[in-house]
Amino acid sequence: MFSIEHEFDCTVITILDEGGKPLTEDITVTNFEECTTLEQYDPVSDRINKITFSNSQISDLVAAIKLPEGFYSRSAKEK
Repeated sequence: MFSIEHEFDCTVITILDEGGKPLTEDITVTNFEECTTLEQYDPVSDRINKITFSNSQISDLVAAIKLPEGFYSRSAKEK
């Protein structure tokens, strides 16, 4: 299950774990114009872990999810 909220300067997606036990904490994905952040609460350290992706890194991640094992380089398409 997930929710999508459009804020003034970003879009916030919250992903809830509905899988088998043990369940993991919710993941919050916040997409800004210049970057995307992922946040998840860690109950062991009692803190929120945050990762920031550039737009280029997010594009690479999206492409990588659909590809087989290997080493790749994305190239910009010429206009």
